[in-house]
Amino acid sequence: MDISFLDSLGIQQQNPGVYAAGWRTPSDDWLESRSPIDGSVLATVARATLQDYEATVQATHDAFLEWRTWPAPRRGEVVRCMGEALRERKQQLGSLVAAEMGKILPEGIGEVQEMIDIADFSVGLSRQLYGLTMHSERPGHRMYEQWHPLGIVGCISAFNFPVAVWSWNALVAAVCGDAVIWKPSSSTPLCAVAVHNIVQEVLDEMKAPPIFGLVIGDRDPVGEALLADRRIPLVSATGSCRMGRRVAEVVGQRLGRSLLELGGNNAIIVSDKADLDLAMRAVVFGACGTAGQRCTSTRRLFLHEDIADEMEARLCQAYQQVSVGDPLAEGTLMGPLIHGGAVDDMLQALASIREQGGEVIFGGDRVTDGVATEGHYVEPTLVRARHDMEIVHEETFAPILYLMRYRDLDEVISWHNAVPQGLSSAIFTLDMQESEKFLAASGSDCGIANVNIGTSGAEIGGAFGGEKDTGGGRESGSDAWKAYMRRQTCTINYSKELPLAQGIQFG
Repeated sequence: MDISFLDSLGIQQQNPGVYAAGWRTPSDDWLESRSPIDGSVLATVARATLQDYEATVQATHDAFLEWRTWPAPRRGEVVRCMGEALRERKQQLGSLVAAEMGKILPEGIGEVQEMIDIADFSVGLSRQLYGLTMHSERPGHRMYEQWHPLGIVGCISAFNFPVAVWSWNALVAAVCGDAVIWKPSSSTPLCAVAVHNIVQEVLDEMKAPPIFGLVIGDRDPVGEALLADRRIPLVSATGSCRMGRRVAEVVGQRLGRSLLELGGNNAIIVSDKADLDLAMRAVVFGACGTAGQRCTSTRRLFLHEDIADEMEARLCQAYQQVSVGDPLAEGTLMGPLIHGGAVDDMLQALASIREQGGEVIFGGDRVTDGVATEGHYVEPTLVRARHDMEIVHEETFAPILYLMRYRDLDEVISWHNAVPQGLSSAIFTLDMQESEKFLAASGSDCGIANVNIGTSGAEIGGAFGGEKDTGGGRESGSDAWKAYMRRQTCTINYSKELPLAQGIQFG
């Protein structure tokens, strides 16, 4: 595997894992970054200690105190230059995402493009942090509302989007006047080091304070310290529902804020009135893209019984053409799972599927031919199942797609909503009444609901997030910026009287 692009991203054989207004001297505790492509060690990163964490919080807080005084449009100019720097290294950073995480190169480059898009969005946002004016009930008074920077934002990101999710939080938070401490996944530490090298170079050039801190380390002690730290008013965490519950518990005990982007068990309904060619393309990408390791991956497929046989046959044919292998190689459509444990989880889920009466009709095994022996490759898998199976209600982070049949739309919407998660959803139909029913209050209960488009691949302009066990958080577009700021209601008395609200007379 050619990893010559690492030099251009500032990645060395051994890398510090802490940035606290400067890279800190590496400890003796080294984390190996192993590529899921072939198991090779790409480089090593020093794990953060509690002392490293404390230094990062102090340095980042000091940077925040200055940064919050910069006018928002000036902060936006800094973020604009970060977007330009990402454009210049788009190919190299996308290649690193593919090499360290395992998604195919076009998806890796697409993830960097998402960072660029959110930088552009944030630049415009820097001139649109609008408040409101309100009419006072008291004569000679004026009321208005404004938004101030919140402080340090803790960002905990997952392996599957090792660079984009940080940008959703950090670049929006930056124009809001916040500083950010990033704890990335230990499975993809090099992506975090590379991103930090790029953005810190911009901060240095523009003489901006070091608002981005980095701590690469284990959940205990570093992760737990971040959750419990009262100096961090907001923790944005992406990961499993189990992890999210821990975040909510610890941050909630100190009355802090948490922004949670957790699991998804996303479904597509394909009506008998659907364009099946359109639906096919969406389903295959949604289920196989990133080897089923997106929070928005399609995991359940409800097929109207009149078109179910045809769709099953077409899916089996399409799955035969999904090339599994080296994600950096041209023509590969599905790369490896992140590590051996993910492969074991998939095989265990398939064993449970069979025990519960499901039928595997395609795939369901490891891939060993034509791939590196130490890689973590699996076949994309199709399973006939029932909507009430226990395993169908669970999220397995792997390319398993459950096929289920339905007759009545109201009934299938109730099946669709019966799982604990509520992230992304879609219906394929050319019938306006069906699509509107799916989008109505009694329709999909997910944070994202699509018509004639799949569950995966959200644009940054809309607020991204889900309901129920998905955590309720919203990131990226729309008014998601408000999560990173504190609201202040102001009342100005320009009269010579002091009337009380609600007409209260005192004294």
